[in-house]
Amino acid sequence: MEERSNSPARWHILFEGDVQFVGFRYTARLIARKLALSGWVRNLPDGRVDLEVQGAVSDLRRFLLQMKSQPHIHISRYTIDVIEPDPAERRFTVRDGLN
Repeated sequence: MEERSNSPARWHILFEGDVQFVGFRYTARLIARKLALSGWVRNLPDGRVDLEVQGAVSDLRRFLLQMKSQPHIHISRYTIDVIEPDPAERRFTVRDGLN
């Protein structure tokens, strides 16, 4: 990822590991809101967690580091795709299932 640290960006991240039934989504919301990021998070039926988050690249990196350092969450693998930001989005929300 060759993004500048203060440039706005949106990341789509898929997390694998012990990421469901451990408070992952609500932890993600808490961290994202503290960093003034927007986006959403949801559980997938296959046990992964699907997340989109946007803000300054430096804050997206900080978000990811904080998620990976949570003692109750064990991320074994994740993938990041850089996608187009959503200028209308203002909050970070928890979604149920596949909606």
